Amino acid sequence: MTTARPGRRDRMVSEMTATALGATLTKLGIGRGDQVIVPSFGPSAPADGARLAGARPVFADIDPHTFCLSPEAVAAAVTSSTAAVIPVNLFGHPAPVDRLGGIARQYGLALIEEAPPEEDLGETARRRARARFLDSALSGVVVPHVEPGAYHRYYRYTVRIPGNGRPDRDAYARALAARGVRAEVCVPVPVHRLPAHRAIGLPDLPQTELAAADTLSLPIDSVLGERELSRMAAACNQLGPLL
Repeated sequence: MTTARPGRRDRMVSEMTATALGATLTKLGIGRGDQVIVPSFGPSAPADGARLAGARPVFADIDPHTFCLSPEAVAAAVTSSTAAVIPVNLFGHPAPVDRLGGIARQYGLALIEEAPPEEDLGETARRRARARFLDSALSGVVVPHVEPGAYHRYYRYTVRIPGNGRPDRDAYARALAARGVRAEVCVPVPVHRLPAHRAIGLPDLPQTELAAADTLSLPIDSVLGERELSRMAAACNQLGPLL
């Protein structure tokens, strides 16, 4: 049974950098002897920031659809030493801060989230339009999921490649490159497997491991028009039977 800390300490940071997060945790009085729940699928800044503050990062698993921290996994990771949770808005999909806020209130934790970004609304609208086009044009891959009511900004259009994980995903990426499509593996190694964090052991993160093995981000930047998107979708769809 965990002991709730008095009062929830919300804080927003304008930049999800290790330095900014470490300073925020320190200002909140979080440091040595404390644990901070962070994702492993995504940037290393939350885990690095926890270490800079002297706290221990504790990795929780992700929702397999949104790739953001799973509230259920976060709740299961809370101990009497837990002091904060740092969610990440991944690939443009917002983290479930309402549900995580409920967990933070229950246990008296700090919830540190990214401040709303300054954005080019026109470019965001164009990315969202390209994403809708690909959602309907792609077959053979699992297109990005959007939670009801969520506003996905599609900084990355990240799909899942069915098959045998990393070997098939990497073969798919090479085949796309041969067809002129520059796809990218955005999270080649989960944070808990990086040298700086391996010393604390390998947690059981099945959804994180699966996502690191089968996800691939397709380009939807400003130079792509409908013709280019159609060609990219056709290249992807032609590969389905080959893998």
